[in-house]
Amino acid sequence: MKILFIGNSHTFMNDMPQLVKEMIISATGEECEVFMLAYGGRSLKWHMDEEYFAVRFNLLHGEYDYCVIQEAAHPMVDEEDTYTNTRRIVDLCRSSETVPVIFETWAEKAMPYHQEEMNRRYTKIAGETGAKLAEIGKFWSLAGKENPDIELYWKDGEHASAAGDYLTALVITKTVAGVLPDRSFVRAYDFTDPQMWRRVKENIQEESFDLPAETVDLFHSLLENDQ
Repeated sequence: MKILFIGNSHTFMNDMPQLVKEMIISATGEECEVFMLAYGGRSLKWHMDEEYFAVRFNLLHGEYDYCVIQEAAHPMVDEEDTYTNTRRIVDLCRSSETVPVIFETWAEKAMPYHQEEMNRRYTKIAGETGAKLAEIGKFWSLAGKENPDIELYWKDGEHASAAGDYLTALVITKTVAGVLPDRSFVRAYDFTDPQMWRRVKENIQEESFDLPAETVDLFHSLLENDQ
């Protein structure tokens, strides 16, 4: 399996695509490769205006099985821009037999009421284009209600913590592979420096740690019980 991620810091935070790769390998026993076009603060409009040739080349010649499409979220961008540029990426996916996956982002910690609007937008565009929908925001909301003590957010209240990115990767894994890794898969990544946002760990052994089993169990239960 080969997956391309297009997005911004909500994609690259804590090396989340690598966690998706490891979860898929664990869940399916099959090989998985991940690739990323993600730049801090950038929208899909930016990708299609400023980096169009990179997106085009990857999707037309990269032989990807899936493309995970993540729009700017904090704040949300113009709705028509989201629809227009998501459709452009989906059309490139279709021309190369790549399955498009819409990344449903989570709302800011201080503004949870934004989640309903995010869900509406992403559900609409997925339905209109026939793309798969990774309902990440939905499961963040559910996890927060089930156990508010689990901190899904990084200290800025917008980006994901290690637990938040574990849940994000878990939703993407189920959306793409149709299965979840075993609950014994508890590894998470935190690439942040406790003092500075823009200084991250370069020794990958230092960013890996195990989440509490009860946290992993809750996340699995939410996805397993979803109808």
